[in-house]
Amino acid sequence: MTTGFFHDERCLWHGGGNYAQMAPVGGLVQPIAGGGGLPEDPETKRRLVNLMRVTGLMSDLSERSAPMLDREDLLQVHPAAYLDAFEAASDAGGGELGLRAPFGPGGYDIARLSAGLVSGALEAVLQGALGNAYALSRPPGHHCTADWPNGFCLLANIALAVRRAQALGLCRRVAVLDWDVHHGNGTEAIFADDPEVLTVSIHQANNYPLDTGGFETRAQANLNVPLPPGCGHDSYLEAMERLALPAIRAHEPEVIVIACGLDAGAFDPLGRMLAHAGTFRAMTRQVMALAAETCDGRVVMAHEGGYSEVYVPFCTHAILEEMSGSAVRAEDPFAATLAQRQPEADFRAFVSDRIGAMAAARGLSSRTPRHALKARD
Repeated sequence: MTTGFFHDERCLWHGGGNYAQMAPVGGLVQPIAGGGGLPEDPETKRRLVNLMRVTGLMSDLSERSAPMLDREDLLQVHPAAYLDAFEAASDAGGGELGLRAPFGPGGYDIARLSAGLVSGALEAVLQGALGNAYALSRPPGHHCTADWPNGFCLLANIALAVRRAQALGLCRRVAVLDWDVHHGNGTEAIFADDPEVLTVSIHQANNYPLDTGGFETRAQANLNVPLPPGCGHDSYLEAMERLALPAIRAHEPEVIVIACGLDAGAFDPLGRMLAHAGTFRAMTRQVMALAAETCDGRVVMAHEGGYSEVYVPFCTHAILEEMSGSAVRAEDPFAATLAQRQPEADFRAFVSDRIGAMAAARGLSSRTPRHALKARD
């Protein structure tokens, strides 16, 4: 099995432009370090690439890029009026069309490239050229609805990739699992009336957006799993085992697409969870086992949130180790302290009861709560 890694340096040049930076940028002038004060900066991704080159993991992957999506592809999800406004603002130097999603000069084309990386990864897996793939997409996409850019997201990367793959006849039934710490409201909204695409979001309750992500939400094929702040490793794996994975299995997808946010990591400034690199490794293992059972191992990950420059690279490295089966390891330098910081047994039991209630309400697995089992990950 070959794992593809799709990335492009141009995506790391996305920034807020003069909207968020004092220095003029654009053309061949790279945005200043740290994205000009925006939490969604390029360094988490650049440091991941550097880490993989230093450890040697990159040599075990098929390193690729992909072309920008063209207007016809974008129109499968986004209305012409939005695309016209986005392109015009991008050509005029940047700005902001929605909420918390600024962009600089050339932002329209960079967003098209980011979406193209996800599409390229999905198509390569569906065509059998790769066993699975990871797209280091930036800007992210899961908060963007059809006509409202939101939360750093300018185009709906995963939705665009799925619609293009469906239009090409490469797949019909798809499961999208979002484990970003924030609710994947854009992806959910775009597929709300489509029974062929299941959307599952495991996220911190009442984080972002504040008006979406409730368990009670019902669409054609959708499941929201809001978890209380402070959940750690065991609660995430239990939510996967009792809710997300049974729902995906029942959907019988031809491919599983992950909205791979790393902001549930314990050091993230925009989340309040206690996941660690081992959590992301274990969730990846769970998904790959299910994919082997249901869809010939076809898994595609699209990078979403994650704002700790130090820790995101280790979490993503662990995911790619698991996806590729590589023997290369980047040991988590924070593993010992994060093991000590995991929630106490009574809190895990409280969360387990909530997970059990959600599983019962949706008629999903009611297996033994994870907190009652001997830890094995």
